[in-house]
Amino acid sequence: MTDYSPAQRRRILVAAIVASSMGFIDGSVISIVTPAIRASLGASLADVQWVSNAYLLTLSSLLLLGGAAGDRFGLRNVFAAGIVLFVIASLASALAGNAAFLIAARAVQGIGAAFMVPGSLAIIAEAYPKDQRGGAIGTWAAASSLTTLLGPVLGGALLT
Repeated sequence: MTDYSPAQRRRILVAAIVASSMGFIDGSVISIVTPAIRASLGASLADVQWVSNAYLLTLSSLLLLGGAAGDRFGLRNVFAAGIVLFVIASLASALAGNAAFLIAARAVQGIGAAFMVPGSLAIIAEAYPKDQRGGAIGTWAAASSLTTLLGPVLGGALLT
Protein backbone atom coordinates (compact mmCIF):
# COMPACT_ATOMS: atom_id res chain seq x y z
CA MET A 1 0.00 0.00 0.00
CA THR A 2 1.30 3.45 -0.92
CA ASP A 3 1.50 5.87 1.97
CA TYR A 4 -0.70 8.88 1.15
CA SER A 5 -0.92 12.10 3.12
CA PRO A 6 -4.31 13.08 4.57
CA ALA A 7 -4.66 15.77 1.87
CA GLN A 8 -3.93 13.23 -0.88
CA ARG A 9 -6.45 10.82 0.61
CA ARG A 10 -9.13 13.52 0.64
CA ARG A 11 -8.43 14.32 -3.03
CA ILE A 12 -8.61 10.63 -3.88
CA LEU A 13 -11.91 10.31 -2.02
CA VAL A 14 -13.37 13.36 -3.80
CA ALA A 15 -12.21 12.09 -7.21
CA ALA A 16 -13.70 8.66 -6.53
CA ILE A 17 -16.99 10.17 -5.38
CA VAL A 18 -17.25 12.51 -8.39
CA ALA A 19 -16.44 9.74 -10.86
CA SER A 20 -18.81 7.19 -9.42
CA SER A 21 -21.48 9.87 -8.98
CA MET A 22 -21.38 10.55 -12.70
CA GLY A 23 -22.15 6.90 -13.29
CA PHE A 24 -24.93 6.76 -10.73
CA ILE A 25 -26.56 10.00 -11.87
CA ASP A 26 -26.55 8.80 -15.45
CA GLY A 27 -28.41 5.69 -14.43
CA SER A 28 -31.24 7.58 -12.75
CA VAL A 29 -31.53 10.86 -14.66
CA ILE A 30 -32.96 9.26 -17.78
CA SER A 31 -36.30 8.65 -16.09
CA ILE A 32 -37.06 12.36 -15.97
CA VAL A 33 -35.80 13.29 -19.44
CA THR A 34 -37.65 10.56 -21.33
CA PRO A 35 -40.37 12.91 -22.65
CA ALA A 36 -37.75 15.39 -23.87
CA ILE A 37 -35.83 12.63 -25.65
CA ARG A 38 -38.99 11.44 -27.36
CA ALA A 39 -39.86 14.94 -28.48
CA SER A 40 -36.42 16.07 -29.61
CA LEU A 41 -35.44 12.87 -31.41
CA GLY A 42 -38.86 11.71 -32.50
CA ALA A 43 -38.17 8.50 -30.62
CA SER A 44 -40.71 5.82 -29.84
CA LEU A 45 -41.39 4.59 -26.32
CA ALA A 46 -39.37 1.45 -27.10
CA ASP A 47 -36.47 3.63 -28.26
CA VAL A 48 -36.34 5.58 -25.02
CA GLN A 49 -36.61 2.41 -22.99
CA TRP A 50 -33.51 1.18 -24.83
CA VAL A 51 -31.75 4.47 -24.11
CA SER A 52 -32.03 3.57 -20.44
CA ASN A 53 -31.56 -0.19 -20.87
CA ALA A 54 -28.45 0.11 -23.04
CA TYR A 55 -26.69 1.95 -20.23
CA LEU A 56 -27.91 -0.22 -17.39
CA LEU A 57 -27.30 -3.52 -19.20
CA THR A 58 -23.72 -2.74 -20.18
CA LEU A 59 -22.95 -1.31 -16.75
CA SER A 60 -24.37 -4.25 -14.82
CA SER A 61 -23.03 -6.94 -17.12
CA LEU A 62 -19.48 -5.57 -17.22
CA LEU A 63 -19.08 -4.40 -13.61
CA LEU A 64 -17.18 -7.51 -12.53
CA LEU A 65 -15.01 -7.32 -15.63
CA GLY A 66 -14.19 -3.71 -14.76
CA GLY A 67 -13.05 -4.76 -11.30
CA ALA A 68 -10.96 -7.62 -12.68
CA ALA A 69 -9.40 -5.31 -15.28
CA GLY A 70 -8.36 -2.96 -12.47
CA ASP A 71 -6.66 -5.85 -10.70
CA ARG A 72 -4.87 -6.92 -13.86
CA PHE A 73 -3.96 -3.61 -15.52
CA GLY A 74 -3.79 -1.28 -12.53
CA LEU A 75 -6.55 0.53 -10.70
CA ARG A 76 -5.51 3.99 -11.84
CA ASN A 77 -5.19 2.97 -15.49
CA VAL A 78 -8.59 1.30 -15.66
CA PHE A 79 -10.27 4.01 -13.58
CA ALA A 80 -8.85 6.74 -15.85
CA ALA A 81 -9.76 4.80 -19.00
CA GLY A 82 -13.30 4.37 -17.69
CA ILE A 83 -13.59 8.12 -17.05
CA VAL A 84 -12.28 8.98 -20.51
CA LEU A 85 -14.63 6.53 -22.21
CA PHE A 86 -17.56 7.74 -20.11
CA VAL A 87 -16.91 11.40 -20.92
CA ILE A 88 -16.48 10.76 -24.65
CA ALA A 89 -19.70 8.74 -24.72
CA SER A 90 -21.46 11.48 -22.76
CA LEU A 91 -20.42 14.02 -25.38
CA ALA A 92 -21.60 11.66 -28.12
CA SER A 93 -24.94 11.27 -26.31
CA ALA A 94 -25.33 15.03 -26.15
CA LEU A 95 -24.71 15.28 -29.90
CA ALA A 96 -26.96 12.36 -30.86
CA GLY A 97 -29.28 13.24 -33.71
CA ASN A 98 -31.35 10.09 -33.61
CA ALA A 99 -32.41 7.40 -31.18
CA ALA A 100 -30.14 4.67 -32.58
CA PHE A 101 -27.03 6.80 -32.12
CA LEU A 102 -28.13 7.77 -28.60
CA ILE A 103 -28.72 4.13 -27.67
CA ALA A 104 -25.23 3.19 -28.92
CA ALA A 105 -23.64 6.10 -27.07
CA ARG A 106 -25.46 5.17 -23.87
CA ALA A 107 -24.19 1.59 -24.19
CA VAL A 108 -20.64 2.92 -24.44
CA GLN A 109 -21.32 5.13 -21.39
CA GLY A 110 -22.30 2.00 -19.50
CA ILE A 111 -19.03 0.35 -20.47
CA GLY A 112 -17.10 3.39 -19.21
CA ALA A 113 -19.05 3.37 -15.96
CA ALA A 114 -18.42 -0.36 -15.51
CA PHE A 115 -14.69 0.36 -15.50
CA MET A 116 -14.96 3.55 -13.48
CA VAL A 117 -17.23 2.59 -10.57
CA PRO A 118 -15.45 -0.50 -9.17
CA GLY A 119 -12.12 1.28 -9.60
CA SER A 120 -13.34 4.20 -7.50
CA LEU A 121 -14.07 1.97 -4.54
CA ALA A 122 -10.87 -0.04 -4.93
CA ILE A 123 -8.77 3.12 -5.10
CA ILE A 124 -10.30 4.29 -1.82
CA ALA A 125 -9.58 0.92 -0.22
CA GLU A 126 -5.97 1.13 -1.41
CA ALA A 127 -5.42 4.74 -0.32
CA TYR A 128 -6.74 4.52 3.24
CA PRO A 129 -5.22 2.58 6.11
CA LYS A 130 -7.42 -0.11 7.64
CA ASP A 131 -8.46 1.99 10.63
CA GLN A 132 -9.77 4.79 8.35
CA ARG A 133 -11.03 2.73 5.43
CA GLY A 134 -14.52 2.10 6.80
CA GLY A 135 -15.20 5.80 7.21
CA ALA A 136 -13.95 6.60 3.72
CA ILE A 137 -16.02 3.83 2.15
CA GLY A 138 -19.04 4.96 4.19
CA THR A 139 -18.58 8.50 2.87
CA TRP A 140 -18.32 7.16 -0.68
CA ALA A 141 -21.46 5.04 -0.21
CA ALA A 142 -23.44 7.92 1.30
CA ALA A 143 -22.42 10.28 -1.49
CA SER A 144 -23.27 7.61 -4.07
CA SER A 145 -26.73 7.14 -2.57
CA LEU A 146 -27.37 10.88 -2.54
CA THR A 147 -26.31 11.33 -6.14
CA THR A 148 -28.50 8.44 -7.25
CA LEU A 149 -31.44 10.08 -5.51
CA LEU A 150 -30.58 13.51 -6.89
CA GLY A 151 -30.21 12.31 -10.49
CA PRO A 152 -33.83 12.89 -11.44
CA VAL A 153 -33.91 16.21 -9.55
CA LEU A 154 -30.79 17.47 -11.33
CA GLY A 155 -32.10 16.18 -14.65
CA GLY A 156 -35.37 18.01 -14.16
CA ALA A 157 -33.57 21.22 -13.19
CA LEU A 158 -31.32 21.04 -16.25
CA LEU A 159 -34.25 20.19 -18.49
CA THR A 160 -36.24 23.25 -17.41
